Amino acid sequence: MPSFVNPDKCDGCKALDKTACQHICPNDLMLLDKDRMKAFNREPEMCWECYNCVKICPQQAIDMRGYADFVPMGASVVPLRSTDSIMWTVKFRNGTLKRFKFPIRTTPEGKADPAGGFAGEPTLESTALYTEPQSLGLPNVWTR
Repeated sequence: MPSFVNPDKCDGCKALDKTACQHICPNDLMLLDKDRMKAFNREPEMCWECYNCVKICPQQAIDMRGYADFVPMGASVVPLRSTDSIMWTVKFRNGTLKRFKFPIRTTPEGKADPAGGFAGEPTLESTALYTEPQSLGLPNVWTR
């Protein structure tokens, strides 16, 4: 579901040098129209659908275009961001609402553990993945 900016809600992040969505987009798709002071997605078809722009937008001005298999024609998808989750609201043509809540993160901000709670240091000599065999619940991982 590629993102698009609702120009009625967007304030261009108060005319700063770079908008929040520009700063966070991993595919460098978000731009600021300096004449209108509104952000926009310059190539929605190239959107990775990571939803970083949705999560970071302080005005909640970024919405998603729903796919036909998920959101039938005439329906809308509206993300509502909170500090720890996103509530997706799907409004169908007949007025029915469906809501889905998903966490934005599973750890407190600034507390991410790069090892994911698994012990040990990664080495380049091992053919096992970093957390193996512990993440597989095995005493050893045998490789050929």
